[in-house]
Amino acid sequence: MPIAPGTRLGPYEILAPLGAGGMGEVYSARDTRLDRSVAIKVIPSHLSGSPELKARFEREARTISSLNHPNICILHDVGHEGGVDYLVMEHLDGESLAERLERGPLSMAEILRYGREITDGLDKAHRSGIVHRDLKPGNIMITKGGAKLLDFGLARGTEPSRAPVDLTQSPTMSRPLTAEGSIVGTFQYMAPEQLEGKEADVRSDLFALGTVFYEMATGRKTFEGKTQAGLIASILKEEPRPLSEVAPMTPPGLDRLVKALLAKDPEERIQTAREVLLHLRWIQEGGSQVGVPVRVSVLRKRRERLAWALAGVFLIAALATSAMLVRSKPARPQLLRFEISQPTEVNRMAAPRVSPDGRYVAFQGVDAVGVTRIWLRPLDSMTARPLEGTEGAVRPPFWSPDSKSLGFMSGGHLKKVDIAGGAPIAIAEARTGSDGSWSPAGFILYDGGGADPIYKVPASGGTPTVAVPADSSAGSAGVGWPEFLPDGKHFLYLNVTSPSTLMLGSIDSDKRTPIGPCETRVLYAPPGFLIFSRGGTLMGQQFDASKAKLSGDPFPVAERVEGTPVGDADFSVSRNGILTHLLGQPLPDGAFTWIDRSGRKLGTIGSSGSMATIALSPDGKRIATRIFDKETRTRDIWTLDIGRGLATRFTFDTGNENFPLWSPDGSRIAYIWNNPKKPGIYGRNSSGAGGTELIYDTGAGAILSDWSSDGRYLMYENVVSAESRSDLFIVPLQGERKASPFIQDRFDETQGRFSPDGRWVAYVSDESGRPEVYVQTFPDHTGKWQISTLGGNDPEWRGDSKELYYLSPDLKMNVVAVRTEGGFEVGNPTVLFDARVVLPETTFRHYAVTGDGQRFLLLAPMGEEKPASTAVVVNWMSTLQKSK
Repeated sequence: MPIAPGTRLGPYEILAPLGAGGMGEVYSARDTRLDRSVAIKVIPSHLSGSPELKARFEREARTISSLNHPNICILHDVGHEGGVDYLVMEHLDGESLAERLERGPLSMAEILRYGREITDGLDKAHRSGIVHRDLKPGNIMITKGGAKLLDFGLARGTEPSRAPVDLTQSPTMSRPLTAEGSIVGTFQYMAPEQLEGKEADVRSDLFALGTVFYEMATGRKTFEGKTQAGLIASILKEEPRPLSEVAPMTPPGLDRLVKALLAKDPEERIQTAREVLLHLRWIQEGGSQVGVPVRVSVLRKRRERLAWALAGVFLIAALATSAMLVRSKPARPQLLRFEISQPTEVNRMAAPRVSPDGRYVAFQGVDAVGVTRIWLRPLDSMTARPLEGTEGAVRPPFWSPDSKSLGFMSGGHLKKVDIAGGAPIAIAEARTGSDGSWSPAGFILYDGGGADPIYKVPASGGTPTVAVPADSSAGSAGVGWPEFLPDGKHFLYLNVTSPSTLMLGSIDSDKRTPIGPCETRVLYAPPGFLIFSRGGTLMGQQFDASKAKLSGDPFPVAERVEGTPVGDADFSVSRNGILTHLLGQPLPDGAFTWIDRSGRKLGTIGSSGSMATIALSPDGKRIATRIFDKETRTRDIWTLDIGRGLATRFTFDTGNENFPLWSPDGSRIAYIWNNPKKPGIYGRNSSGAGGTELIYDTGAGAILSDWSSDGRYLMYENVVSAESRSDLFIVPLQGERKASPFIQDRFDETQGRFSPDGRWVAYVSDESGRPEVYVQTFPDHTGKWQISTLGGNDPEWRGDSKELYYLSPDLKMNVVAVRTEGGFEVGNPTVLFDARVVLPETTFRHYAVTGDGQRFLLLAPMGEEKPASTAVVVNWMSTLQKSK
């Protein structure tokens, strides 16, 4: 029944009806508290009467209300009055895009302006985990302030929903809505996968976005059909006429973009709204010209095909300009930046490496079960594919000079794989192999662990020989990150001393020449530059390879470059001026959060985006953690009083301190100090009083794992030789303090945890090809059991040794029952809850558990977590002209 004007719903006074649909009625109203105009959507009783649907309505309404964006209609409030459920939305003055299109197509300026605004709002929704599912001109409002997305009534989170329920019908809508239980969306704008009954995702919204762009440019519907069946058949099978035929003055770039959005197969479609937005910005800035004369149309098509082959829709302008082979003076190459999103099949992306010819990007990808592979994305494609046989790749891949093969480390071997297909070939044994470089002269250089030299081996295979001995001088953490120069004989590498020094070496000589101080890996870029990272900014500097001389001042090339404080900045560069780097995403602020076994949040303690590792004191009253100082770029140990919420700095030494542990009685804290003169395990009184004691000299690169409950042993992990990778070592604290290996083999063993009764050690090993949790007897090795089944990290024991907990690769907290009487027996893993944690470190404690196993302390993110992406810079040398 309609609501009469003057009726009050809470503080809102109904003024007049705006529209009605099958799922509710919309009214203009006045907020009497703030004296502002609003729109009220009344939810019908057949929805509000169902407790399940009402609960979902409230839950999803809260989610949509978080979409605070200038191009999304704001949801102000949710209320209940006199048996009526209602939504309170922003009141918009203007007309819908559907009403505007009744007068014909939009101008190109309007298409680009409104297109960017619509896409920006859609990108915000997608990044917040919301799929619209009914994007169309009728759900877009054109106001004086710009375009606004409306009607998230069919929206859902990115996780599958059980029943479509309308939530927020547009204030301007007057036509019936989709009935509950039917195909969700409006046929004219639905993607093929929706019409086939498959679950809609963000790419379905992007298909709808393509139809909206098409209609804006032509004034015509994208697909036609005399009947509903005919329309569906058209969407599933037919290709719409190109925009350039229907609207000849359409920029070629927009024609390409719409075609990519309307791909039938979602895998071939543009994958993110962010990519669409970047392309629209490029078109709007003049990257694609309107009205190209017919006499140059053939040349334009050739340039576009070349550009598309090199980098998809985002490289057209830059490469079309640089490839123009006409008699007139060529235009200056255009600097262009864009992002490549992380594939949906990949949980974590790292180490993007562009091929020397600029046609491909290879990267490491970790899937949902924790398996690391090398993935390959051609830059003329919207999708990436895994390279078979590269499972367990432990370090970034590196390219052959001809861009046909990749070198990588896996299973204790240096291997190569042809990107066209075929099984990988083992080149040499490399138990601690890390980063490599492939010479045009047919050699490969690769480094190892902190104490290892740089090795040389023929690319065809053979026995490695030492190219650069490990530096044994005081304060050196080793040599690494080799990079061949164009002659294929000379190479750069880093001597990781304090400060670190960039060196020049040769495969034909023992002569080593220092070039200058440098803190990260360095790449050579033609025609004569060195690229390196400084404080998260990628820098370039002129370099004469024949004289090994730097000249001029460094100049910035790119910002927000992901990497560690020393050494491993994540970037690459091609011969033809394309640069890639992993885009540094600031970690969301985190708070130490108490969670019970059901996943219910119990409370938080403090917040910081720079904390990592959780060590809970034996009495449960304090936390030891590591905090990263962004200004000094150093790490220190802090303690946090749980009751008072007070953080106190615990270490003040130069260098980095990390991996704190409490002694069993809580009187001391041990930690790793990367002391430039003597790195190792140090300790001091947990009150902060007194001096610092060197407990054991581990050498560089150690990680402190655990302290036994009887106080007699410390456990740490480290790489100590070329014969093995990361291994676990035991240091007795009584008698002679001499470490002995607990597990030492050709696999990575990490994260050792003593059982509280002292009879067992839980740890993580990649012997199966992915990280899994295992248990061995202690101190002997009479028994061994696998605990996790589909990947696992971060094992922790219950106080009575009768349960083991661990995190699965998809960040779920798992529990396994343990029986130790008369032997050792384990049950099947059971998921307790989703453990959404901040992951600033990949190898150390991301949670703590109380002795009774009833509460878990997690460093839980408080803001939006962004997936990794690869930044691409085309014609990066243009930054040199800009810096002058």
